[in-house]
Amino acid sequence: MTATMVESAAPHQRLAEIQQALRETPGLDGWLFYDFRGSDPLAYRVLRLDPTRHVTRRWYYWIPSQGTPVKLLHRIEPHILRELPGDTLLYVSWDEQRANLKRIVQGMKRIAMQYSPMNAIPYIARVDAGTIDLIRSYGIEVATSADLVQRFEAVWNDRQLASHKYAAAKLRRIVDEAFTHTAAMVAKRKPLTEYGLQQLILARITAHGLTTATPPIAAVNAHSADPHYSPPAKGSARIARGDLVLIDLWAKKPTAGSVYADITWTGYVGKDAPPKQREVFTIVRNARDTALAFVRTRVAAGQFPCGWEVDEVCRKVIKDAGYGDRFLHRTGHSIGEEVHGNGANIDSLETQDSRRLMPRTCFSIEPGIYLPGQFGIRSELDVYVSDREVMVFGQPVQKEIIAILK
Repeated sequence: MTATMVESAAPHQRLAEIQQALRETPGLDGWLFYDFRGSDPLAYRVLRLDPTRHVTRRWYYWIPSQGTPVKLLHRIEPHILRELPGDTLLYVSWDEQRANLKRIVQGMKRIAMQYSPMNAIPYIARVDAGTIDLIRSYGIEVATSADLVQRFEAVWNDRQLASHKYAAAKLRRIVDEAFTHTAAMVAKRKPLTEYGLQQLILARITAHGLTTATPPIAAVNAHSADPHYSPPAKGSARIARGDLVLIDLWAKKPTAGSVYADITWTGYVGKDAPPKQREVFTIVRNARDTALAFVRTRVAAGQFPCGWEVDEVCRKVIKDAGYGDRFLHRTGHSIGEEVHGNGANIDSLETQDSRRLMPRTCFSIEPGIYLPGQFGIRSELDVYVSDREVMVFGQPVQKEIIAILK
């Protein structure tokens, strides 16, 4: 088969996959994609379009559960969806656009769009309210495409799973390298700052054949109580004996389609961490492991939980320990080609993510307790879910604060 034939086959294969998914979703007549100047990056990803293409006018792409798709395009940009199969309607004026759009979806009762009721899942809410109003004016119910997006954005193939295993193993090794480097620098009384440790981790990420979109976190003492702390190049804290060190690192292989791994570890520059830090770590670890056990039990029974349910199981452990108000973020996020992916998040705090976990998807479990002016503890691992099994790569996972000088 020639390269041209392969390229032409790919959009038709994706169309067949989408229509199959629509037929397996009760009560949906189709999926309507809409974009204006990159307002919906999910549309480009799901449809496998080049997101860098020059587009200045509104476009629509209607995929019915059965039958031929339809493109609605402006006359000065009639070729922007040329790789997608289907019929084409063109418009110039706003009223012609609306009339043609009505014609496309006429007779439909319920269609999916990148919409989230009450903006409950903002990652999905890409279509503006006015466009939703327009579709509803035709007497059509708009349903969220959240689970459809998850199916096409968050589900991994075998090559992606292999890339995650590789990245997780390398990141786990980099954790050891970072703490070993810290021990050596302190023992030799050589200066090491948070920024210096961050740059060491970045260099090791590159050396292990990985790439990352943003630098890792390296935070000492009170800075570790800031969940998204980033050390400045000048003026970052020096790392010395008696310090708590938190590192959060994420990376993936540079090849197209590869997915991230993302882990967080804590260490103490000494031979034994103080009792308070050990106490807080134990609570965080127990919350992490309780959430993981809950997912394993449910998946083994074929009952995939919603993201918010996992969050509540994890959060309860920390609440019961008296630190509920110090757990400042969701329990975890979807992981994909972007470190924060577009599948179900482990969240009942920032949103109530009602999406169920799906087979062949991955997410983080990373509870944390943050004590301002003192320290913060977070422990993060990545959880991959298959049809009946739950796996964590990058072993061994952290069980206690690492005694860096022990």
